[in-house]
Amino acid sequence: MEILGLDIGGSGIKGAIVETENGRLVSERLRLATPQPAHPGAVAKTVEELVRRLNWQGVIGCSFPMVVVDGKCKTSGNMTDEWVDVQVNKLFETECPNTKFYLGNDADLAGLAEMQLGVGNGLKGKVIMVTIGTGLGTGVFYNGVLIPNIEMGRVFYKNGEPIEFFASGLARKKDGLKLKEWAGRFDYFLTHLKRVTSPDHFIIGGGLSKKYEKFSRYLSVDVPLRVAHFENDAGIIGAALYAEYQFNTSN
Repeated sequence: MEILGLDIGGSGIKGAIVETENGRLVSERLRLATPQPAHPGAVAKTVEELVRRLNWQGVIGCSFPMVVVDGKCKTSGNMTDEWVDVQVNKLFETECPNTKFYLGNDADLAGLAEMQLGVGNGLKGKVIMVTIGTGLGTGVFYNGVLIPNIEMGRVFYKNGEPIEFFASGLARKKDGLKLKEWAGRFDYFLTHLKRVTSPDHFIIGGGLSKKYEKFSRYLSVDVPLRVAHFENDAGIIGAALYAEYQFNTSN
């Protein structure tokens, strides 16, 4: 089945048509800048532009960088407080005629792609997908089953600020860190995550996963680590897989 997958992030909105049987992108992969500030109306218009440029109507899966319950945004994440309690699927459907949106947390859906079709396929026990981007997303699975909306990147670090403000890809850019310096921070996060969740495996995804071979030598956490097979496309692919499942079970 072919479904359009979208991955909305703090800096970019990406999308492509996905063949859900194998996760292959069957269209060009488009990326548009996330509006700043990322107000709901502005983001919806950018989503509409991307959908229109891909000439798509029908089912759309969407990875969203916040807690999502039944299509409604429950937190502001790294965007604006205006998102709280917005029924995002309906907002996007109003902006994009002849569509049906299914939304999930971005790290959850990136993890879904890896657990079904990528490096997590067949892994047992507790698996945590960690996405490194504007924030630090975490998708938690137990024996292949998703436990949704667990955002460990929002755990407080210092002065009441989330740890992702210290160890994300955006933090690396803001603080002008060399890769080794940033990796020390990320290792601190993984080590703390290990202490409080006792995972059997970590899967590393998001934008910085493309540099995994360069920074993995600086990681000391003693949990098996795998780099995401789909790298930064996992959110797009996972969104399509999620939408396929939701569509099939609701019809």
